[in-house]
Amino acid sequence: MSISADLSGRNALITGASSGLGMRFGRILAASGANVALGARRKDRLEALASEIGDTATPITMDVAREADIVAGFDAAEAAFGTVDTVIANAGIDGQGMATEQAEDEIERTLSINLKGAILTAREGAKRMIDAGVPNGRIVMIASITAFEPSPGLVAYSASKAGVVQAARSMAKEWARTGICVNTVSPGYIRTDINNDWFETDAGKRQVKRFPKQRLMGEEGLDPVILMLCSDAAQFITGADFVLDDGQAL
Repeated sequence: MSISADLSGRNALITGASSGLGMRFGRILAASGANVALGARRKDRLEALASEIGDTATPITMDVAREADIVAGFDAAEAAFGTVDTVIANAGIDGQGMATEQAEDEIERTLSINLKGAILTAREGAKRMIDAGVPNGRIVMIASITAFEPSPGLVAYSASKAGVVQAARSMAKEWARTGICVNTVSPGYIRTDINNDWFETDAGKRQVKRFPKQRLMGEEGLDPVILMLCSDAAQFITGADFVLDDGQAL
């Protein structure tokens, strides 16, 4: 099924764009007319994706755990396309590990990238949209169904994603009169680079069998909502979370 939206004239910055969902977001936003600044740490992958997309894409090396990188990333995006009016805060790591065994630095790293990084990315985008008088800014933050479902082995990850949902709701209210809409998307389990090894294990296969439809989602399942939330059609949607999980949490 082909999904389209008119994002012509929009300048988007997408974090975590070197693989998985972020890579797909870059492709579908560009295909819908947006200029896309592709942010991540892996420069070679970003350059390959930008080359594939063409002149409407620019690669930006950035680490969302570092505010200086985020600021520099927005500077580079503005130099390429002008004021960023659309942000997808997607960068994240899985932070797997049982709560009694996970090292302190791994918990800290998971929270730093998934939660702190998402907040810093959103607020840097909002600061610039407000300063530039952008009338219809869009910020989409990628959470997870683990924000609501007990997830043994993913305590730090699920906590970070629950934090993203609440942070987005709070920022949506804080910026409600600026024209900026802030929303979250909470995907179910989708096969990506982060979890591919797990779903090849016997335990991972048993997990899929427990889902009502006994399958993993495809990345394309997020396309309609992502495109809508980045478009002018989302003008009356802010502070909302969209659970897209193929019924996995039923």
